[in-house]
Amino acid sequence: MAVSKTNKKTKHQSYISVPSQIITSISQSSLESLLQSPKKKQSPTSKLRFLSKNPRFFFIFLIFLSGFLYMWLNFDPVTPFSRNPCSISQENAFISSGLSSFHQNESKIDGFWVQPDGMGYRPCLDFSERYRTESGVVVKDRTKYLLVVVSGGMNQQRNQIVDAVVIARILGAALVVPILQVNVIWGDESEFADIFDLEHFKNVLANDVRIVSSLPSTHLMTRPVEEKRTPLHVSADWIRSRYHRRLRRDGVLLLRGLDSRLSKDLPSDLQKLRCKVAFNALRFAPHISELGNKLTERMRNKGPYLALHLRMEKDVWVRTGCLPGLTHDYDEMINNERKARPELLTSRSNMTYHDRKLAGLCPLNALEVARLLKALGAPKSARIYWAGGVPLGGKEALLPLTREFPHFYNKEDLALPGELEPFAKKASLMAAIDYIVSERSDVFMASHGGNMGHAIQGHRAYGGHKKTIIPNKRQMLPYFMDSSIPELEFNKIIMDLHRDSLGQPELRTSKAGRDVTKYPIPECMCNGTITDSSI
Repeated sequence: MAVSKTNKKTKHQSYISVPSQIITSISQSSLESLLQSPKKKQSPTSKLRFLSKNPRFFFIFLIFLSGFLYMWLNFDPVTPFSRNPCSISQENAFISSGLSSFHQNESKIDGFWVQPDGMGYRPCLDFSERYRTESGVVVKDRTKYLLVVVSGGMNQQRNQIVDAVVIARILGAALVVPILQVNVIWGDESEFADIFDLEHFKNVLANDVRIVSSLPSTHLMTRPVEEKRTPLHVSADWIRSRYHRRLRRDGVLLLRGLDSRLSKDLPSDLQKLRCKVAFNALRFAPHISELGNKLTERMRNKGPYLALHLRMEKDVWVRTGCLPGLTHDYDEMINNERKARPELLTSRSNMTYHDRKLAGLCPLNALEVARLLKALGAPKSARIYWAGGVPLGGKEALLPLTREFPHFYNKEDLALPGELEPFAKKASLMAAIDYIVSERSDVFMASHGGNMGHAIQGHRAYGGHKKTIIPNKRQMLPYFMDSSIPELEFNKIIMDLHRDSLGQPELRTSKAGRDVTKYPIPECMCNGTITDSSI
């Protein structure tokens, strides 16, 4: 529970829970002797004499002492007390919610943590016989090598690495460990092995694509064929016709800017390979996994928890063409930056902010997240882990959320002194920690899609369809803007809008162009008798 800021002069009362059986066994005179203040100060000797002459009191004293020793012996010094810098008087806020309210809403609280019906779907990467036969030729080839340079944040790089493996397979080439371009925004110089477990990556894909750490000596002097103009969403056939002959002739192909270059609709075997890379091969490096697991356990040590990926950073508001809705000054700041650098706008430029908002193209702000979670039945006592960068407006921007849900933590709150030092100023490693704690949460929600939200959504589906809330922004926002709707009616409307958006199995084939690593059914999961022999 988060520690609240209280006046040092304020007196605190402590309460000890005593079983009702003990209380009923105490006589009225014994209770009065416990509740009445002594008229004069007793010496230690007289107190011991009093205990020896009052066996019932002595019995109660032994129970109290046993309870105290039990709590002391079971105190875990490793698990930190909550230190939430984003909320004010959180402890008092939790107490004021009342234990009676907790019991009255117990069924609703339980319902929030209920997981969706996975309908028996499980991973089943059953590659075709033709794919397995061709694999022997592909992994033995020593003449063709693919070099790739991936850019963006960690999750964007992750997507490009997945496609790089698939492109190498299409071309029958060995893949040199992808080069991570230094991120111009965060200045992160992390390499592949700093973020991912390289040996695991090689071993898992050993029967699909040969992964090498560097070019062999026979190809070091070869000038690679560099391609910078790969169109968006190209097919496997396009890749073969464009690069195969040149690669066979020159031996080395260099590709840059792979983001969304490869089609989302590929032959079944290549879709399965995508899943195998994303969910099995790309495991985070041991030192990242270790800390991510520790923080996960610290979040779970008092029950289930919700993970939020909040997209409220300054650059997100600029790129989406949306306004944070904090104050006029902040809105003006975003508008001015967008005018000064129009190339940053990734949303449709012919739409006004209001149009974007109604179309569901804007991130949810803290107030909207809080209202959505309340309407979906999240209890005030819910423990929330939030991932993402520092929001525009700082801690104050999160107040509408932390007032409603005071048990609110991020990795800085949970880490012990010194644990985050090895990851300082390395945004990719910090993002990887957020990924682990978020992916393993009981409930996950992203306030605005994005690479991390989509990746975790697919990962949670592949892991058994864990509850993932997908905000139905386009349909729910008109109700958010109508202040005349009573709260109970509002909550019912929001609940109805999200009954089918809680992480249930959904077929990728129901809509063309969806990423199989976001919707792994039916290519990578099945609910029949097929087992996954490739994992």
